[in-house]
Amino acid sequence: MKINFKEMEAATIPHFKGGEGDFIAKMHTDDLNKIINGRLQPGCTIGLHTHETNSEIIFIVSGTADFIYDDGTETVEAGNCHYCPKGHSHSMINNGTEDIVFYAVVPEH
Repeated sequence: MKINFKEMEAATIPHFKGGEGDFIAKMHTDDLNKIINGRLQPGCTIGLHTHETNSEIIFIVSGTADFIYDDGTETVEAGNCHYCPKGHSHSMINNGTEDIVFYAVVPEH
């Protein structure tokens, strides 16, 4: 099944998961997965949240993302992934000067 993000309209979601600023996303959702092409501008965040019924894999296309992951922090650059397993918490922060562009997959368990 092809998912063409180029043909989707982007949604601007303010304060996503309690974060700062706007999260810009194109999303495909069904009963089993969310597949997201996202953008987070400098100074914006996705708030800290726990994955209770799913996990999340985030592949950074451009920019550098800082993640709060459980009780620690990690920096993920373009070409790398951040993984948040079911039962764990995370937040994404753009402390940089360029947009973070990423793809995320959120499978239900």
